[in-house]
Amino acid sequence: MKLTKYTHACVRLEKEGNVLVIDPGTFSESEEALSGAHAVLVTHEHNDHIDRPAVTAALRSNTMLEVHAPAGVAAALKENGDVAARVHTVEPNSGFDAAGFNVRTYGGQHAVIHAQIPVVANIGYLVDDNVFHPGDSFVVPDGISVQTLLVPIHAPWSKVGEVVDFVISVRAPKAFPVHDGLLNELGRGIVEGHVTRIGARYGTSYARLAPKESVEV
Repeated sequence: MKLTKYTHACVRLEKEGNVLVIDPGTFSESEEALSGAHAVLVTHEHNDHIDRPAVTAALRSNTMLEVHAPAGVAAALKENGDVAARVHTVEPNSGFDAAGFNVRTYGGQHAVIHAQIPVVANIGYLVDDNVFHPGDSFVVPDGISVQTLLVPIHAPWSKVGEVVDFVISVRAPKAFPVHDGLLNELGRGIVEGHVTRIGARYGTSYARLAPKESVEV
């Protein structure tokens, strides 16, 4: 499977001619990531994880495209009646097929940012028992060994210790960054240094991917 990272939280997965995109948000090159896609997974409603105009335009221009998202996101997209039939509501602890990829869902709640900021729904997606994208959470998939972990290395809702503990808890052989759009190089070096060093003690090899860089997983 080919994994391509875009800026911030978006990744594109390709295998056997099928294309699955996760979290094409406004911080990412969403139109490029969505080009030729067959399915989209959205973890939650925040704009850095879904560019609604871009996703709606992609649904209208690509009649093969299907979108899977939590209820609030799905309802908003379904307001565009011409594409509603290809927008699907996703619940936690479920499984489904998306464009030839097997998908399992985990979690259900966005990490707490502040007591006065409402918590929204958030779904973590495990694709083909391999790649796990947690969205904005540190939910750990149960009953399965993740092979490739996408690590939210910086966010308004997290601290470095929580990032490291997440990597330790999942213990995937490979890990790559997501949710890094707010980091400068100095901050990135600090976080990635801890993740790389401590993660290695628990069997996780962490590597940085630049925007639009691809790797086989």
